Amino acid sequence: MPRISRQQKEQNRERIVAAAGQGFKARGIDGVGIDELMKTAGMTHGGFYNHFASKDDLAVEVLNKGFTDSLDTVAEVIDGHARSARAALHALVDAYLSTEHRDHPENGCASAALAADAGRHGLHAQAEYQRGLQGYIAAFTDLLQTSARQSNTKLDPRRAREQAIALFSQMVGAQLIARAVAQADPELSDEVLASNSKALKRH
Repeated sequence: MPRISRQQKEQNRERIVAAAGQGFKARGIDGVGIDELMKTAGMTHGGFYNHFASKDDLAVEVLNKGFTDSLDTVAEVIDGHARSARAALHALVDAYLSTEHRDHPENGCASAALAADAGRHGLHAQAEYQRGLQGYIAAFTDLLQTSARQSNTKLDPRRAREQAIALFSQMVGAQLIARAVAQADPELSDEVLASNSKALKRH
């Protein structure tokens, strides 16, 4: 059997990570088996171990890619509202607390979809989640400070970081709660998103 090229091996790895990313974010790390995710990626079960030592190693990679992609999107939104940090912040809140994000966790941010999983899957998963969380906090801290400067108000770095942590924590919590009741009470789920969006855009 001919050996696959390094490029093909990298592409196969990316397919596994993509399949796992969607599956893990939709149903949790423990909700998707290796057989299923490898079928989704178009490969055999045995091929998994050519790329990852364990499912936990894959979970760390999924968290890394999930947060990297999300933080790239945050940067794009900020760049698209270069004249108004407040408008950028509001756009980020609207996108995060949208019904689209609620209804399609498989395509959304790992911050809400994998928060509980990261806490349950050991130090390496938590460390990767922490890296992504710090990225969000840093981005929101900068936005809040820029918004304060643009409105000629004072906001010291410590206070800006406190506000950023509280703001992002509320975004994640609101999305978790909205998803928890989305089928049982769609109206309440919508209300959770709308109420928190309104409160957060007072910044």
